[in-house]
Amino acid sequence: MKLGREIAEGGRFVRQPNRFTARIEADGEYPPEAGRYQLYASYACPWAHRSLIVRELLGLQDVVGVTIVDPIRDEKGWRVPGGDPVTGMEYLSELYLATDPDYQGRYTVPCVWDVTTKRLVTNDYPQITLTLETAFAPWHAEGAPDLYPAGLREEIDALNTVIFDGFNNGVYKAGFATSQEAYDDAVTTVFATLDLLEERLAGRPYLHGDALTESDVRLYPTLARFDAVYHSHFKCAIRRLTDYPVLWAYARRLYAIPAFRDTTDFDQIKRHYFITQTNINPSQIVPQGPEIDWTAA
Repeated sequence: MKLGREIAEGGRFVRQPNRFTARIEADGEYPPEAGRYQLYASYACPWAHRSLIVRELLGLQDVVGVTIVDPIRDEKGWRVPGGDPVTGMEYLSELYLATDPDYQGRYTVPCVWDVTTKRLVTNDYPQITLTLETAFAPWHAEGAPDLYPAGLREEIDALNTVIFDGFNNGVYKAGFATSQEAYDDAVTTVFATLDLLEERLAGRPYLHGDALTESDVRLYPTLARFDAVYHSHFKCAIRRLTDYPVLWAYARRLYAIPAFRDTTDFDQIKRHYFITQTNINPSQIVPQGPEIDWTAA
């Protein structure tokens, strides 16, 4: 994995901005329509994982198509085994360059392709789930949860910022740091955020009370990868997820929901991180374990 310009002064990891940020919205250039958009995602990638969870939670499988890329990237980036039946491409980079021939950043998932205009609409992963929750509301399955209720949006957005800065992206800032100071700052923030979340979840089933929301969806993929990958591979080794009794019970409660469990592939997760990120693991050896029972009561 080549980080290039994402390593800033002082050895700190600074994630690249999202290049494609158009919105799918009514009366816009890209209106929501059933069958018009294709989601490109990976079971290995935490940013893509959240979009797969929301798509299933809301019952949008027949409304927004999905193409799953191979968990092992090479120098050309994410690959679709056997080719993509929708676009015919073999590598995700082809869709990026078809939309912007001058694009030079990393080719990231998730991203959304418009079958009608044959362009990438967005790779703005925070917005993709919000779009599924709002613009595609007319197609939500009966009884689907309201993951972004109007009355809670300000509170959800505020907590999402804390989760992203301190945990979702925080583990990457620790793992990709190239100086002791940058690592120390990042890993301290990671565990301060975990401590905060452990306290917040005491006495409540979900982050905002009794109902599942967008915040829970954003937190889960990082929790799911924590003991298997981030604890060792990213050196977030102060404590394990299983050392947090409330967070560990919460993570298993989410895993028991089919949309979370069915999109969690621990084999693909481990192979992706340990084989692809050769800057951290040049031997590409995939470790055995840890043995964790996600189905425990």
